[in-house]
Amino acid sequence: MQWSPKGPVAPAAHSVDVGPVTLALRGWRPEGKDAAAPAPRVVLLAGTGATADDWDVVAGHLGQSREVLAVDLRGHGDSDWPGEYSLRLMADDVGTLLERLGGPPVDLVGHSLGGLVGCLVAAGCPGRVRRFVLEDVGLPHPRPPAAPTRPAGPLRFDWRVVEQVRPEIDDPDAGWPGVLAAIAAPTLVVAGGPSSFVAAEHVDELVATVANARLVTLDAGHLVHQREPGLFVRHVTDFLDRRRPTSSPTLAHSGIPSTPCPMTPTTSRPDATAARAAERT
Repeated sequence: MQWSPKGPVAPAAHSVDVGPVTLALRGWRPEGKDAAAPAPRVVLLAGTGATADDWDVVAGHLGQSREVLAVDLRGHGDSDWPGEYSLRLMADDVGTLLERLGGPPVDLVGHSLGGLVGCLVAAGCPGRVRRFVLEDVGLPHPRPPAAPTRPAGPLRFDWRVVEQVRPEIDDPDAGWPGVLAAIAAPTLVVAGGPSSFVAAEHVDELVATVANARLVTLDAGHLVHQREPGLFVRHVTDFLDRRRPTSSPTLAHSGIPSTPCPMTPTTSRPDATAARAAERT
């Protein structure tokens, strides 16, 4: 990938009505010669408590050569906070978003909670996802419930997301292996390595279950795209462009209604602290 000397592309704000809620997006578009024949659109889904700007460094560089849209999931950021949350509702929102956007299939990237939502979308809307990237996500397994305490002060997400979605993560549906097996898109799984709380054996199970998946492990913990943005962008871009990884670039670190594609079966400001606690999903 060629890196522009002018640096990352600046984002623009958008919103899309997906039926029950309106989703807020941050968008990046290439300029100059790359704008004439852009690569497939990339849609980014963040983790619990994180908003679209969580992707700014990564998206700013991806946006030099392709259109990029980072999504505030329902209950996050500038998207609607309806008070009702589940993995399936979020996946339905994103599936409808892809329908409303139109155009050719997108490249979908999901981190943690956004990765689980992305799995439901990729399995339920196969015609809308060209390639799929999962950041530090494993096959869900039951675990002892340990809900975090809501911190004081205003948050950039609805705490009811944690209260309602966390139990789905702690006691996952038995149908998850079938969901993963239904993903047809070529898939790259970027694991956070031994410093991540996501068990390596659960990541391996996910990679073995998805039909066309491969694994890259970067020892960066759960927040790979924040702690190793250069390596993350390199591997993601090479995967999306069907190239082998080359030398790593240098990047600056930054501080259920039915849908047209039904889903398959069933730093430390207060919101950042809450997100880190809730992000163990």
